Amino acid sequence: MKYKYNFRPGYKSQDLLIEIFSGAENEDFLSDFLNAISEINPKVDSIKNLWMNDEHLFEITSDAGFFILSKDIWDLAFIMSDENQECLNTINSILLKDQNFQKTEVNFDDYK
Repeated sequence: MKYKYNFRPGYKSQDLLIEIFSGAENEDFLSDFLNAISEINPKVDSIKNLWMNDEHLFEITSDAGFFILSKDIWDLAFIMSDENQECLNTINSILLKDQNFQKTEVNFDDYK
């Protein structure tokens, strides 16, 4: 298993996000992730380097909708789509079937 992730609410939020907490430091992470979700035709529209937060934001459109991939220097990656939670459900469903990704169960109450 290359990557481990949580599908969880954001802190003090109802909106879900996907948190890659193991493996995001791998230099192949972005291509592995995009390949894993290739069935929804992801396309990176822009990459923003937020130097003040030490993170990169990848704005991605897909057949399932728009989402953002945030990758920081602490080797965490977050996949977010506040306006389109169904997009994240679709991505989660795809990752569940991919041998490189393993979902870890979390207690949603921990994020309230």
